[in-house]
Amino acid sequence: MYSFDPDWLAKLDDLRAKGVNPYPNGLEVTHTSADLHQRYEEVEDPSQDDAGSDIRIGGRVMFRNKMGRAMFLRIQDRGGLIQAYVRKDEVGDEAFELLKQVDIGDLVWVHGEMMRTRTGELTVRAKAARLASKILTPFPDRWHSLTDVETRARQRYVDLFMNAETRETFRTRSRIISFIRRFFEERDFMEVETPMMQVLPGGAAAKPFVTHHNALGIDLYLRIAPELFLKRLLVGGLERVFEVNRNFRNEGIDAIHNPEFTMLEFYQAWATYRDLMDLTETLLSGLVEEVCEGERVRSFRDLEIDFTPPYRRASMADLLLEHTGLAAGQLRDPAALEAYWRANQPVDEGEVLPTVWGKWWEWLFEAYVEDGLVNPTFVTGYPFEISPLARRNDEDPEITDRFELFVAGWEVANAFSELNDPVDQAGRFELQAKMRAAGDEESMVFDHDYVRALSYAMPPAAGEGIGIDRLVMLLTGRTSIREVILFPTLRPEQGIQMEPDKA
Repeated sequence: MYSFDPDWLAKLDDLRAKGVNPYPNGLEVTHTSADLHQRYEEVEDPSQDDAGSDIRIGGRVMFRNKMGRAMFLRIQDRGGLIQAYVRKDEVGDEAFELLKQVDIGDLVWVHGEMMRTRTGELTVRAKAARLASKILTPFPDRWHSLTDVETRARQRYVDLFMNAETRETFRTRSRIISFIRRFFEERDFMEVETPMMQVLPGGAAAKPFVTHHNALGIDLYLRIAPELFLKRLLVGGLERVFEVNRNFRNEGIDAIHNPEFTMLEFYQAWATYRDLMDLTETLLSGLVEEVCEGERVRSFRDLEIDFTPPYRRASMADLLLEHTGLAAGQLRDPAALEAYWRANQPVDEGEVLPTVWGKWWEWLFEAYVEDGLVNPTFVTGYPFEISPLARRNDEDPEITDRFELFVAGWEVANAFSELNDPVDQAGRFELQAKMRAAGDEESMVFDHDYVRALSYAMPPAAGEGIGIDRLVMLLTGRTSIREVILFPTLRPEQGIQMEPDKA
């Protein structure tokens, strides 16, 4: 049972004893504060507007100033703030006395007409007003979570009504997702939905969450990526598909990782990874311009990021040579790469090091290259050992037709020309299965049905995944992923019951 403050419960009892319902319903709202400010911003005397004589607003009381037989209330709704002026002789003695007992944080409803005060502030002059919902927790005068990311995330409901910047962050997130949907629909892509619970975890190298389906008596996995299902749709003839999807990966939590996160994935038949680089430039530059009011340069942390295309395109090999002391002849020599690593990085006793040069590239790239990629950069030429679903390059089969897009040192997108050779794909799955058997929990499992799907012939295609959460962080200046996910994953709060009552 939740423990309420008895003093605040007494306020409810007092209201009910007076015949007042502290949680009424059916209160019509006709305008938001934003509507009123927009309509009357340039109107010197809004009381002369007939449309302004029947205004009904509702929102949370953020400030109250009582002056004997009148009071001012500052009310916050989804559009912002608006002032209400309440006079005892206009709303009636009973209503006025009840409003005098309103606490900061209560929700109220006001019916009135527009006016301006002596200082020129736009105000709703109340004809009627009443309590709409009673607060039962003391309102935070100086909400300490404004500087505490975890507390703000844990009590997002308070963070949202106390912090205008938080509200704007999530409005921007919504605008970003809406823009993305329009962008792909305008290019004849079809939005689809694929399973979030899967018999086999596939489409990415990651550790999955496991659950159990009682009726079928089988374990299922929360999806780590929708990729293999989306490519099955290409086989079926849906040549352009996209999904804004939730993925789940049973991995660590830090500033840019949350176990549950949002991705955009899209696939286009008869396209290559080079086509998707062009498409991605158009998408991101247009998105930044839309969200940032025509600007394509964004400040993030202490960086200035220019999203104006064209974006730099560089191979993984060239970037390794640029940022390390390696020579070109050493790049595909695992022994030379290990020697370089041991000479420059601490190695714990018993630490399992890569045995293939492709995996060494991944380690070296993360250690020496990523942080230096500030402006959008397409990194190409990934080794096939770390690209189990990407098509091999025709000229150099040891690398793949793949790119990752880096911004501010973060991977924001991953894309490649799709591997549609079922025999090659089966061989890649076998290699991944061996790596998994050797202890690599993030290696992929062998998906026989996916190979069967490819055996029906998938058209030449390219596909891409873009991390929505990181994109929102870049465009809102947020440095923790918790600040752009409404309810991020957190440890259970001490003293709060998190399990259902057993009674």
